[in-house]
Amino acid sequence: MSGIIKIAVRNLLRYKRRTLLTSSLIAIGVILVIVFGGLATSFKESVIGVITNANLSDMQIHHKGYVESIDNLPLNVFLKSDAVAKAEQVLNENKKIAAFSPRIRFGAMLSNYAQTSGIRLTAIYPERESKACSGLTARITSAKPAEHFVSKGEIVLPQVLFKGLSLKMGDEIVIIATNRDGAVNGVPLKIVGVIEGVMGPGGKDGYIHIDDAKNILRMDETDISEIAIKVNHFSELDKAKKEVTKALAGMQAEGATYFFEVHSWDQLAPFSNIAKMVDLLIIMVRLILIAIVLISVMNIMMMSVYERINEIGTIAALGTAPRKILLLFLTEGICLGLVSALAGSAIGVGILTVLKLGKVSFMFHTILVLLAPSIPWVEVFVTILIVVIISITGSLQPAYKASKLEPVDALRHV
Repeated sequence: MSGIIKIAVRNLLRYKRRTLLTSSLIAIGVILVIVFGGLATSFKESVIGVITNANLSDMQIHHKGYVESIDNLPLNVFLKSDAVAKAEQVLNENKKIAAFSPRIRFGAMLSNYAQTSGIRLTAIYPERESKACSGLTARITSAKPAEHFVSKGEIVLPQVLFKGLSLKMGDEIVIIATNRDGAVNGVPLKIVGVIEGVMGPGGKDGYIHIDDAKNILRMDETDISEIAIKVNHFSELDKAKKEVTKALAGMQAEGATYFFEVHSWDQLAPFSNIAKMVDLLIIMVRLILIAIVLISVMNIMMMSVYERINEIGTIAALGTAPRKILLLFLTEGICLGLVSALAGSAIGVGILTVLKLGKVSFMFHTILVLLAPSIPWVEVFVTILIVVIISITGSLQPAYKASKLEPVDALRHV
């Protein structure tokens, strides 16, 4: 076998220019796949991190049917206080959960005694919310400590309303809302912070303390809209979701009247569709690579067979078995694909390493995206494997043709 490899390498080196051009084309395809895959994955993960850490969280628990009508912020599809206690017990027992925060979300009217505008409010416990959404406080302009960004009697307004109504820090505004029984109530609150918008829903979302929401909505018990959950490691999100869903389903099976639904970020954010498109683009680039490698290898191997018909006839006449001739040409194709893939992978990994050290960043909508791609070793190995497999496929037909040539016909070929 070592002899066949030596002969195959020597044959490739006999046609240096053609071999170099073909291997360069294959290597460029490999470089494009690795670099594009690393950058696309880094971009996707960066934007997902911004969205989940800013206000969405990694996953959420709702009452059954709440998400279907979430645009209307319904007040009659809340998790009751006893159901909340059960859900929090499940979350506290799960080691994959880093933090969670109960929320009350509702629509209201905001008035500065001169103008009125609609607003969507998220009522929270600030200490718990800042842990469940670690990037939230970075978007808030306030003189208060980050973990206590809003207290009872205070409000953090969205930037669009703060500027649109010409408000100032410390101004008093009135929040007017209708509770689930249809009663209207108004509460004065002090502006203590302004929150920047982020891509997706939430451009008019303000934050208040959960005690103020209970007062405005005249709630005796702490019924909530959702529980925002952050996992320890984002890679464990699917497992954590399955475990939490199973545990909550077990409670319902015991005969309790709890109706839970667990949703991960991709079921709640429009960006999930863009993330799927990024994955599709990576697949398309891989398909293009396969086409490039297949065409390149088939071209060079067919040319090699055509130009070496006399040589094939000579070695066949000397008693070389067709099986060995087939193996010789297959080995040439494999060596060409493997060396090209290894060279392209090394260059691709080098480019990603430079980009990671350089920490390239740019603005995507209102989001600062940091491109610090990690080396996708699994993708690198898969790419090399694909190139080798395609090299074998591309070499198979020319190699089979060479092995089937009759020595007499081959020797008299001009």
